Amino acid sequence: MTEVGPVVFVDDEEPLRIAAQQTLELADLDCCCFDRAADALSVLGPDFPGILVSDIRMPGMDGTELLRAVLQKDPEFPVILVTGHGDLELAVAMMREGAYDFIEKPYAPERLVDTVRRALEKRRLTIENRRLRTEVAPLIGTKDDLRGFSPEMETIRSQIRTVASSDADVLIVGDTGTGKGLAAQALHAASKRADRPFVAINCAALPADMIESELFGHEPGAFAGATRARAGKFEHARRGTVFLDEIDSLPLALQAKLLHAVETRSISRLGSHDRIDLDVRFIAASKSDLEAAAANGAFRSDLLYRLNVVTIRMPTLAARRQDIPMLFLTFVAQMAERYQQKVPQVPGAVLDALAARDWPGNARELRNAAERYVLGLPDMSDSAKPVAGTLTERVAEHERALIAASLAANAGRLKDTYEALGISRKALYEKMQRYGLDRESFTDPEV
Repeated sequence: MTEVGPVVFVDDEEPLRIAAQQTLELADLDCCCFDRAADALSVLGPDFPGILVSDIRMPGMDGTELLRAVLQKDPEFPVILVTGHGDLELAVAMMREGAYDFIEKPYAPERLVDTVRRALEKRRLTIENRRLRTEVAPLIGTKDDLRGFSPEMETIRSQIRTVASSDADVLIVGDTGTGKGLAAQALHAASKRADRPFVAINCAALPADMIESELFGHEPGAFAGATRARAGKFEHARRGTVFLDEIDSLPLALQAKLLHAVETRSISRLGSHDRIDLDVRFIAASKSDLEAAAANGAFRSDLLYRLNVVTIRMPTLAARRQDIPMLFLTFVAQMAERYQQKVPQVPGAVLDALAARDWPGNARELRNAAERYVLGLPDMSDSAKPVAGTLTERVAEHERALIAASLAANAGRLKDTYEALGISRKALYEKMQRYGLDRESFTDPEV
């Protein structure tokens, strides 16, 4: 394809082509002009990074046919139609078919430049969104929290690959939702024990009076209600991996018994003195600082030193912001599949805003936000935050909110909406285009 653009301008009248090219180039926008629609169509397609501006009335293929042909190649391609006074109704009809916007002749140069800039920004976001979706596609259904192209996640994956080949015990530390459990599963899956059991134990969820029995098992009569022998979780994991999540919640008395099991690789069931050898690998995880807990006596230092032969520190989402857009799109695709819905488009501006947030709940919180997005629910975590940005941005956001509220109040009826707002029909169309508002979103299906 010949390198053109990013603005393709089509008009059969040479003076108009020259004027448009001069206007756009003075605004530092590259423009390539064509006098026939068919010639322009040959250079446009899904990979074209620019936009199309076309007159409607032209010999041969006219602007409406060009619009349909371009949208058949790429339904998201921004097409701006240039109309005469008598073509206004036709232009509105073409917007329903997918045109980005229209400009009436004669138009001010600033009107052309402003509309083109907005269309180019939309195209940029669409291309970026597609790139992210392409990167995300192979990751759907995988251990998403460990995915990402940031240096931090490359380091984690490198550590896992290096440590997995050994039988060294591992301590994984990190905030809630950073993927400690997934890192443990990845370690097991990459190890020589991959075909043996992976037994995950949430130490915080075990009943206090049953912890010892759950871990070590018991013999008949070991305590009231113990009518038959029962193997504990450690025995079930023999030749595999034991993952002790939230290990900092274990009582000190149990920490001593766990230390013995880790040191000797053996246990005894409750009510028995017989030794049972264990061939297991221990992986522990904690969201708290175990060194500080050991210093103040809340955690056994000797157990800590046995478990942290290797320590893997999971980064927060705030520490790897560049991964947030990809992860969010992954979660959106998964949630859409769960709810059997079409995967919604996520504008680049939304992805940018997501990447700017701190996400104290990390991937777990991000996944919840993706679920709300798919369900069309507002993100309540943002609603109480003060509006940021320049005065222009704040005014624009306020204007968008007012128009959306009026559309909702009038069930998407445009005439009632522009009359209620005291603006013209054309002004409402333009503002809805600018702010990405679709009347169908406000139409009551029961009406």
